[in-house]
Amino acid sequence: MRRRNIKYNIFPPSDNRAIPEPEKRGQRSVGHEFIKLDREGFVVTVTLDRPGTKNACSMSMWLAIRDAFREIAASDARAVVLTGANGDFCSGADVVSSSGSEGFPGSRLTAMRLIGDSVSAVHECPIPVIVKVDGVSVGAGFGLALAGDLLFCSDRSRFSAVFAKLGLSLDYGTSYFLAQRIGIHKAKELALTAEMMDAARAAAIGFVNAVLPAGELDAAVAKVVERIAAGPPLALSMTKRMLDNAARSSLAHALETESIAQNVNLGSQDMAEAFVAFREKRAPQFQGR
Repeated sequence: MRRRNIKYNIFPPSDNRAIPEPEKRGQRSVGHEFIKLDREGFVVTVTLDRPGTKNACSMSMWLAIRDAFREIAASDARAVVLTGANGDFCSGADVVSSSGSEGFPGSRLTAMRLIGDSVSAVHECPIPVIVKVDGVSVGAGFGLALAGDLLFCSDRSRFSAVFAKLGLSLDYGTSYFLAQRIGIHKAKELALTAEMMDAARAAAIGFVNAVLPAGELDAAVAKVVERIAAGPPLALSMTKRMLDNAARSSLAHALETESIAQNVNLGSQDMAEAFVAFREKRAPQFQGR
């Protein structure tokens, strides 16, 4: 399959021509053999694919994830799927093999800050990120799964904030994401006990959106992603940002932000298209303008 750069249509045409249709399919490795990008329509899939390690991430893989999401954020993509290959999502940072640090010359503090940049790039991506987990998602891999906007998993998935078993405290954003997703008391329980949770337990606690049979996971996630990608890109991007900021916002600030965002929407071609489509009893064709 031909490899290509996903950066295109970053700046829309200055005239009134419709934005060109995206190329139907393309794949490349974003400068890293274990991080794959695949684009189909307006959907980009980022796959961790490091056989034999349950997709444990080395330093260069974390940086490739950072770079991939920064690039996607500047593209015309409308949805991102983050997943793992070989029957697992991610077993966390590679702390075993010699390739884990790959000769990184900086300090450990610098390394951790750079790794932190990768989780920020995932979480702060203005495009909705849907995480699809099958198999293991532990340690930093658990934090990576929580960094997305939606999380769907198979019935054979397992999750753990395993850090305590390794003599470590939380990292890769798990201290933030767990408290945000499930509340401080339940977050402390998972962090202090390093419990290994199956999919049913994850659903009961509430940090996954749905648990699907392994054979149905791909199709179920594809339906959700298709619906999001067909939505109004500008409005969904602003909605995502407002919800992400809600925990740190007051009602007054939220109302003001909503007013500003809605003002943008009211002047957009997408809103006009939505009203025309409603009158014509057809699905709207949003352009992200």
